[in-house]
Amino acid sequence: MTDPGGGRETSPSGRRILLLVGSVGAGKGTQAAALSKKLGLAHLASGNLFRKALRDGTELGEKARAYMERGDLVPDDITIEMFMQELSQPTAARGAILDGFPRTVAQAKALDATLAASGEKVERVISIEVPIEELVARVAGRRVCPTCGTPYHVVDDPPRVPGCCDKDGAQLQQRDDDRPEVVRARLAKQVVPMLEVLDHYDQQGIVHHVDGTRPIPEVTADILKGLGA
Repeated sequence: MTDPGGGRETSPSGRRILLLVGSVGAGKGTQAAALSKKLGLAHLASGNLFRKALRDGTELGEKARAYMERGDLVPDDITIEMFMQELSQPTAARGAILDGFPRTVAQAKALDATLAASGEKVERVISIEVPIEELVARVAGRRVCPTCGTPYHVVDDPPRVPGCCDKDGAQLQQRDDDRPEVVRARLAKQVVPMLEVLDHYDQQGIVHHVDGTRPIPEVTADILKGLGA
């Protein structure tokens, strides 16, 4: 459906379904939080949905647990059902920003079909793009307090005393997943499937490519402009 005021296409249901795509460290979580507040849309992150389902002991959570405990990927149908359940909640009455899903073309096609069955569609895909070496630097600079969990970044958000938590003085640690060699390995696995997802939606003409190397407010403003907001 086309918005007569700005030419924006929305789902036939009127809800806004947006996808945020980007590699680890690109700033998806930061932008999703800003967009959620600005647009009044729910922020649905795949990792958070899995953790919530496991914590609440839901039927879907128990199904997912079996795969996660074996170290296997959770099947697409379970993941999509989790997203659709969250989309049915009052908090998503105006729509949602999907963060971290779909990760493959197969997931994208399954999501498209599931939304279509509900009279909905993806309105816009926002691709936050950052060069690989900058992504590595961003993630490798993360530190966390092992005592209180406060996060820091050696460049963007350093503690007052290098290497020590501002709150309790504990020695900050780098998570194993944040080590440069691990980050590069994760990116190598992410990039090809991510580009295939973007190509899938590029063919529909709904991808908005964003330079994610700029300051956070500039990236947010670019995304909002692309959304006609």
